[in-house]
Amino acid sequence: MVPRSSLTATITAIITILLLLPATTSQAQILKSEDHVYGPFNSSYIYGPLINIFHVIPSASINQGALQITPDSAGNISFHNNSGRIFYNKPFKLWDDHDGALASFNTSFLINVYRVNKTPGEGIAFVIAPSLSIPLNSYGQYLGLTNATTDGSGANKLVAVELDTVKQDFDPDDNHIGLDINSVRSNVSVSLSKLGIQISPNGTVFHVLWVEYDGERKVIDVYMAEQDDKDAPIAAKPTKPVLSSSLDLKSLVNQESYFGFSASTGVTYELNCVLRWNISMMVFPENKSKDWNGITIGLGVGVPLVLIGIGGLVYFLLKKKRAGSYSDPQIMGTLKSLPGTPREFIYQELKKATNNFDEKNKLGQGGYGVVYKGTLPKENLEVAVKMFSRDKMKSTDDFLSELTIINRLRHRHLVRLLGWCHKNGVLLLVYEYMPNGSLDSHIFCEEGSTIETTLSWHLRYKIISGVAYALNYLHNEYDQKVIHRDLKASNIMLDSDFNARLGDFGLARAIENEKTSYAELEGVHGTMGYIAPECFHTGKATRESDIYGFGAVLLEVVCGQRPWTKIEDYQLLVDWVWYLHRERRILEAVDPRLESNYVIEEAERILKLGLACSHPIASERPKMQAIVQIISGSVPVPHVPPFKPSFVWPAMDFSNFDSEITATSTTEYSPFNTQSSSVHVGLSDV
Repeated sequence: MVPRSSLTATITAIITILLLLPATTSQAQILKSEDHVYGPFNSSYIYGPLINIFHVIPSASINQGALQITPDSAGNISFHNNSGRIFYNKPFKLWDDHDGALASFNTSFLINVYRVNKTPGEGIAFVIAPSLSIPLNSYGQYLGLTNATTDGSGANKLVAVELDTVKQDFDPDDNHIGLDINSVRSNVSVSLSKLGIQISPNGTVFHVLWVEYDGERKVIDVYMAEQDDKDAPIAAKPTKPVLSSSLDLKSLVNQESYFGFSASTGVTYELNCVLRWNISMMVFPENKSKDWNGITIGLGVGVPLVLIGIGGLVYFLLKKKRAGSYSDPQIMGTLKSLPGTPREFIYQELKKATNNFDEKNKLGQGGYGVVYKGTLPKENLEVAVKMFSRDKMKSTDDFLSELTIINRLRHRHLVRLLGWCHKNGVLLLVYEYMPNGSLDSHIFCEEGSTIETTLSWHLRYKIISGVAYALNYLHNEYDQKVIHRDLKASNIMLDSDFNARLGDFGLARAIENEKTSYAELEGVHGTMGYIAPECFHTGKATRESDIYGFGAVLLEVVCGQRPWTKIEDYQLLVDWVWYLHRERRILEAVDPRLESNYVIEEAERILKLGLACSHPIASERPKMQAIVQIISGSVPVPHVPPFKPSFVWPAMDFSNFDSEITATSTTEYSPFNTQSSSVHVGLSDV
C-alpha cells in the first residue's frame, strides 16, 4: 500500500514539473551509432537491391568492382578534362537542434589511383557537401569540388580531404594530402613523399584511408596506409595520422550534408577507384516538439481530469518501482556517460525473438549466464542475446564492464554489439549473430556436433589473419589500449563467409595510456593453456599476455589439438611442437586431417610464430604490428630457439601494485563459449 502522503507529494511534484517544463526542461538527446559497410561493388549496386544506395554524377560510374569517380578504361568516354562525384544517397545530420552538439564519425575507404600513361592527374577527395550535385567545369585542378568562379566562396559549404597528384602554384608538391574548406587551396597540406607514401605510383598499389572526426573536440584526423591486396583484410591503421587539424563543421557546412567522393582529370589523367567504403556515424534522434501552450491550456481547463490521470500514472509507476522494474541508477548513469549510447532493445521484443529464451535457442552457457539465438522479424535480423545470471551486484558489474569496453569498438573482425536491455533486473546484451558459430567447433568437429568436416587450410589461414588484425586494433589502433584477456578458439566467431570475428569481451579491459598492465585484486582470469606464465606471479594482464594466448590459438588451429593436450611424453601442445621444431620435424605437427592439402611455407611460418608468441619470457614475444606483417609474409618469423627457454621470474616488488589497478570488477564468462574451462587463480594460490 502506497502511503497517501507519499502519493500526494508525488502528484504535486509532477504537476509542478509539468508547469515548469517549458522553461526548465528539454528533451534528452541520446546518440546512437549508424554503420554502413559497402564493397566490393558488384552488379547489385547497379541493377540489384543496392541500386539506390549511391547517387552517381557523371563522369563517375560503378563498374569493374569499384566506384569509378572519374572515367575508367571500360567506358566509352574521353579521359581528359572530366570530373565526377559519387555520394551516399541520404544526408547525415551533423549536429543536434537542441544543444548544437556535433556528431562524431569515422569513415575508411580502400582506393586505387592508377597512372594510365605513367603521368598522374589530377586527384581524388573525400567530400562533405550540401547537395547531390557537382559544379560545372570542375575538372582539372578543381578536383570536382569547385570551379574558377566558385572556388573560395563560403556558399560552397563543403569540406574535403584531398589526395592531389598534380602540383599547382599553391601546392607543396604533386603528391600530398590536404584539408580543403570551400576551396582547392588547402587550409592544411602535408607532403606524403616525406612519409614514404606515393598516391599514384607506376603500377597497381592500393591504399586505405581513415578519416576520423571527433565532434566533441572538433578535431579531424586522417590516417593512410598501403594495402597489399584489395581482397585481403584491411591493413592495420598507423598509430599516427598523416594529417590532423582542428575543424568546427558547424560553422562550415550544412547541418544536413552528404558524404561521398569527388575526383577530376585534366590534360593528364588517372583512374580514381574506391573499392570499399565504411562509414560509422553517431546519429541524433528526431526531435519531437511538444505544444506546450496546449498542455498549459489543458491544465487550466481540466485540472481534475489531469489529477485523476496523474494519480493513476503515479500508482502504476510506484507499483512498478516496488516490483523492481526501474532501471538501476548505476546502469543508467554509466550508459549516459558512454560516448554514443548503444541502442536500447525492448524486453518483450527480445523475449519473443528467443521464443521466451527457449533452451532450443541456447548458443552457449558459462559462469556469467547464457547466450541465446534470436530473430527480430521486423528487421529480418538474427541476433545473439547474452543474459547475465550471477547475483545482482556481480551481474551489474559484468554487464557494465563488457558494455563499457565494446560500446565504441569498430572493426570488421570483431563481433559487433547491437544494443542492450534492462528489465525487471534482467540484464541483456545483444550482439550480431554469427551463423558459422565458433572456430573451435569447426576445428575439432566433436561428437554430437552437426559439423562433420574440419576447416580447410585456406580458411584456417584466413581466420588467423583476421584475428591478428582484430588484436592489433585492440592493442594499437583503438584510442585506448584494450586487453582481451581470453584469447581462445571458442571465442573466435565465424560469419557467413568464414571471416573471423573476435568475441567475448566479458574479460576485456581498457588500460590507461600511461600504464602497461591491468590487475584484479581477486587474481587471474582466463582459460588454462592460454594464460601466460607471468600472470600467475603478477596477477596482471598485459598486451604480452594476450599475445601468449594468441600463440596458443595459432598452434591450436594448425595442429588441430587443444593447448592442454598430452602428446607423447609432453603435457602441453606447445612443448610437443617445440620438440618437433628442435628435431627439424615441425611440419609433423600439422593437423593430419589436412593430409597434404596445405601450403608448407605458410604452415611452417605459423607454427614458428606460435612458438615465438608462446615464449615464456614476455619481453621476447613479438608485438602485434610485427605479427600482422609476419602472417602476411612481408617479414620473416623472428628466431625461435631450438629448446624452449626456461621461465625466469625476478623477485616481485609489490609496493606499486595498488597504483596499477585500473578496475575492480571481475568477469569470467565467455559470451559465445559452450565450455566451462575458465579458471580463477588468486595470488595467494601461487
